[in-house]
Order: sequence, then structure tokens, then C-alpha cells
Amino acid sequence: MSYQIAQINIARMAAPLDSPVMTDFVGNLDRINALAEGSAGFVWRLKGDGNDATSLRPYEDERIIVNMSVWESIDALFQYAYYSSHVEFFRRRKEWFEKMTSPALALWWIPAGHIPTVEEAKQKLDLLERDGATPLAFTFKCQFTVEEMTTFINSDNPA
Repeated sequence: MSYQIAQINIARMAAPLDSPVMTDFVGNLDRINALAEGSAGFVWRLKGDGNDATSLRPYEDERIIVNMSVWESIDALFQYAYYSSHVEFFRRRKEWFEKMTSPALALWWIPAGHIPTVEEAKQKLDLLERDGATPLAFTFKCQFTVEEMTTFINSDNPA
């Protein structure tokens, strides 16, 4: 079976989406999303009303927005996130978002072709907060391979 990498990242907006504080963020969403879709290794991204996921509010806090995507590999996602013009957008995150006190990013392996749900992704963030990085939910700084995930799942470790 082949696998792909799924990711969720959440952020708490410094102000509502329609406020002047968020104007530049909102104004660049189509460009950044098109860049992702045109990047090597891109598979899928979450969309709500419109061409982005900003209309989705999966948390009680209405200022938390979510981004999810699937990539062919961790390297493909990493190249997009940190070595494309997306990085300029990423460097400006403090202008638009508050610092999170819990994990804001989780990565996990999924069978190729599987489209993760928002609930599944939220569970990965919860798992990362509870247990730290494991083969079931991890970060760029502490990565696990598909082989490590399957070994972990097949061991006596609780899932």
C-alpha cells in the first residue's frame, strides 16, 4: 500500500476576517492556494465556501481557522511551505495570528487516495498535544516514516 502525508494547521486570528488587520492575509489567499495547487507533490486541500477554508469553523472559538492538505511526500510539503514564495506569507503570520499555546500543526500518514476529515485532523492535533510526536501524529521537527507508523500500529502501543 502506498501512503501520502496529510497536514492540518490551525491559527487564531488576531481580528475577524473582515477587519483591516486581516486584509492582506485574505487578499493573498487565492495566490497562495494556487501556488500550493501548482506545486510538485500537491494532492488535495480543504475548501469551504469559496476557494479556501476560511469559512469553516471547526472549533468553538470563532477566531480559529483551519488549513488542511495532502501531499505525495513530506519533502514536497516542506518544499512548498519553506522554499516557495509561501514562506514570505508564513513569515508574516505574527501580523495576522496570535501565538498558539497548543500544537498548531500536525502531520500524519494516510493511505493514498484517502481524504482526511476535519474531525480526523483535530484528533491528530489532540494526540500530538497529549502524547507529543509519535508515528501517528508528528511535526516537521520530529518526523516518522510510514514504516515506523506501521510498526507502531502493529505493536502493543495504544493507538
